[in-house]
Amino acid sequence: MLPINETMGQYSELFMLLAAGTYTVAFIAFAWDLARSSKALKAIDLKAAAAGTTADTSAKVPVAAGTAAAASGTEGSGGDRLAGPADRAERPSSYSSGAVHAGQTADDSMRYAAERRAAARVGVALTVLGAAIHAAAVLTRAVGAGRVPWGNMYEFLTTGAFVAVAVFLVVLVRRDLRFLGTFVVGLVIIMLVAASVAYWTPVGHLVPALQSYWLIIHVSIAVLSSALFTLTFAMSALQLVQSHRQKTIAAGGADKLGFMRLVPSALSLENLSYRINAIAFIGWTFTLMFGAIWAEKAWGRFWGWDTKEVWTFVIWVVYAGYLHARATRGWTGTRAAWLSIVGYLCVIFNFTIVNQFFNGLHSYSGL
Repeated sequence: MLPINETMGQYSELFMLLAAGTYTVAFIAFAWDLARSSKALKAIDLKAAAAGTTADTSAKVPVAAGTAAAASGTEGSGGDRLAGPADRAERPSSYSSGAVHAGQTADDSMRYAAERRAAARVGVALTVLGAAIHAAAVLTRAVGAGRVPWGNMYEFLTTGAFVAVAVFLVVLVRRDLRFLGTFVVGLVIIMLVAASVAYWTPVGHLVPALQSYWLIIHVSIAVLSSALFTLTFAMSALQLVQSHRQKTIAAGGADKLGFMRLVPSALSLENLSYRINAIAFIGWTFTLMFGAIWAEKAWGRFWGWDTKEVWTFVIWVVYAGYLHARATRGWTGTRAAWLSIVGYLCVIFNFTIVNQFFNGLHSYSGL
């Protein structure tokens, strides 16, 4: 009979596999929603454009003829048809007075929500189910290890992926961010696959330096901050795509990315990303501070220019520069998006390259 820690470890791996499968189906549902909703909006555009052409033609009819037509209930009724409640319900609410705006996107409150298909609701439901299974995987890992489940790279990545999904679902209660579902769930799947393939580590005890209550405080805040940075990375990437699309349409080019109409404007994405980055930056500041306190408790010094310490500080500097440049120096638009992306790439570098290939006091990858 296997010891309890090994049994719980096996249950954890099974739950992790089930969670990854559920997330995969949710990813497909979100992607299907984007494709179907994009086609629906395009059909509405064509219908509204045709109706607008009919209205323009009717406007050129002499007044007497138009009045006669209205009295007979034939052509005139066609000109007034757009005012009917059925047609108003078919058009996105962001259209005003029947006007057609090429390449129009959803606004801050996702006013295209009425056009979304059942696939979006299925995607959210599956994401909730996947998060529940994922939580079971993290908890069984913790029970098997007899400690918090973020003592090595495998545990940090799997727990971080769960926190990213949980934050996405919590924010979803307040704001309709289903347009992010494809990208957030896709990143979570990549994180789980990377954890299982490249960083898998059996359940085991921690090295003495990690057997401290500071592990709970320091690493938990780092996990939460990294999860928030993951969300803003997705938003910044979408912001760049949306900005390029908007410029192309403004220049008279064809809209080749119809699904991006379900995504808010580049400015709305930038503003939301900025606010979330500000919260994540506060968390990362505490990560840096508590790490220094823990270092003094473990090694007798607050700072020793260890590679991990240096890159944690580099991440802090990049995001501090991002917040400062956008708030006081006018760095908006694509420059702000790229700086946010660079910050997240530093997070990835710190987690992967530094943990695996740089020797130091923080070599606790478990590999």
